Amino acid sequence: MNVFQWLNTEAFTVFGQHVIWSDMLGNTIGLAALALGWRRSIVTWPAQLLSGLILVGAFAFAHLAGGVGKQLLVIVVALWGWYQWRRGNQQAQDGSIAVRFATWRERGVLVLGTALGTVAVGTLFSLVPALSWSPWADAYIFVGTLAAMVAQARGLVEFWFAWLLVDVVGVPLAFRSGLAFSGLVYVVYLGLVLWGLRSWWQRSRIDARAARPEPALGGAGAAL
Repeated sequence: MNVFQWLNTEAFTVFGQHVIWSDMLGNTIGLAALALGWRRSIVTWPAQLLSGLILVGAFAFAHLAGGVGKQLLVIVVALWGWYQWRRGNQQAQDGSIAVRFATWRERGVLVLGTALGTVAVGTLFSLVPALSWSPWADAYIFVGTLAAMVAQARGLVEFWFAWLLVDVVGVPLAFRSGLAFSGLVYVVYLGLVLWGLRSWWQRSRIDARAARPEPALGGAGAAL
């Protein structure tokens, strides 16, 4: 038995749901990656990379082409996000990762890109039924995950909102696809996302104040 075969064997059964190793390990590492993202640790990216590599096998086993594609995108975007954070483009004055709210233009690009991407991918999955048995939900998760990770790489608080929207569809789809551990982890993701959203929201205020230029001395102060 090779590693791929072992990863897709049953680990245990809970509430009548069969949990496979790749589903459990990939999502546990993904959960750790989300927690690291909340802490603004650069280690979140290699963790997401490893999670994506393992979950490719889990979604392939469940015959969810959208899930496989999503994890391949996770791998690519994790490499890009890792590069972005290592470059220091998102660094605050204290050396941590600076976060901020997106501009209205950036929000528009994210929303429009997600909508168009979902239509394009959903249409593809509908035209080729072998790719996914749940084309539109699969497409929504596929594109929504990409949007969330791109926003995270740019240090945008909105990335947490994107994850919330992905979770709404991801939980029921995972349970219906036989990936019970994925479904349970999505529920835990929800708690972490809300916690992370609060943390980044507060941090964005600190970084915004730090980024403001110091006021020039003038008036009465200049006369002293």
